[in-house]
Amino acid sequence: MGNVSSATSKWGSSGLAYLTGLPDGPPDFSRANVLAHAGRVAAAVAERLGITVDAAGLLAGRAALLGLTRGGRVSAGGGSRLLCAADGWCAITLSRPDDVAAVPALVQTDEAACDPWPTLRRWAATQPRCAIVERATLLDIPAAGLGEAAAAAPRTRPRGGRGPARDLAGLLVADLSSMWAGPLCGQLLARAGATVVKVESPDRPDGTRGGNRAFFDWMNGQKLSYCVDFGSQADELRELLTAADVVIEGSRPAALTRRGLGPDDVEPLRGRIWLRINGYDDGRPAFGDDAAVGGGLVGVAPDGPVFCGDAIADPLTGLEAARAVAESLGRGGGELVEVSMAAVAASYAALPTRASLSDLPAPPPPAPPPGRPAVRLGADNRAVRRIVTERRGTPC
Repeated sequence: MGNVSSATSKWGSSGLAYLTGLPDGPPDFSRANVLAHAGRVAAAVAERLGITVDAAGLLAGRAALLGLTRGGRVSAGGGSRLLCAADGWCAITLSRPDDVAAVPALVQTDEAACDPWPTLRRWAATQPRCAIVERATLLDIPAAGLGEAAAAAPRTRPRGGRGPARDLAGLLVADLSSMWAGPLCGQLLARAGATVVKVESPDRPDGTRGGNRAFFDWMNGQKLSYCVDFGSQADELRELLTAADVVIEGSRPAALTRRGLGPDDVEPLRGRIWLRINGYDDGRPAFGDDAAVGGGLVGVAPDGPVFCGDAIADPLTGLEAARAVAESLGRGGGELVEVSMAAVAASYAALPTRASLSDLPAPPPPAPPPGRPAVRLGADNRAVRRIVTERRGTPC
């Protein structure tokens, strides 16, 4: 019973119970084992990278910085909804203006409502989950059926030849990811001594750059900022990828491949690790909340599921990705590592649940300690070009 109460108590004190449950109901303690397991992963990452890693702070830190609370079937961030379909539950995310604009096409109507959610709710109730997901995918709208994804460990494939085992000190990391999962992995690698270059397009920078700066700074304050056009400056970007010891890719694989910037298009480097983070194994678009639902990682309510935490598949995937990179470094690298957010969520969803109600307190999550402010977009372009020039021709 000591372990049971300990896990439940930590879930409550972390703020994660506060973020899970119906908005007008009590906090939900049913997923306390998620934090317990994430703590073990964080400990493994900390040991391998030589840094301290606070799992609870990583899982609930964004909500603390943004002042979020639980919304039940509305995600804490507000962009996702759990909807009752004809044969179960599904999640749809409308975080981008293009997603909202595509709703009339999704539900096959000519009318665009100011609030699309009532229309979506009525439409979803008449459709099977697979049809909802299939149609949403055609329109590039993130969607998932509850529990559709299977649990799976990161997949690794040989790529470029192994080198000696090494740590991160002095390594060059090209971080092409955005939002949360990939940037968190990059943040942990930067804290371990790597030089991490955050790569952004001038036309489509990381969406969190224009949002709450406290969150963007938390994820990216220790990175160099490199702004490059992925089309007209593809050759320049390819030089950075060629020089990098680790590449973090967060877009769908075809996005880089069609520009000749995928792992098969970049000159091999002995020991390089190419980390590819996907929402789902089939390459569909995803955000942390719908990916969590796809993996079945939800809270418990009397009349159906509720969102668990805040976009919880994102920080869980960031942690798992950092562990995968650290383990690959220990093997000498030379690997393509693929991590699916929904598969990670499914792994955590498979943990035993606990009683949803508890007399323990469930305060809001504490804010992470302030870090270094991130620099402006492209502030380190000259420095990054100099690093690439210095590394060109350097033996592995």
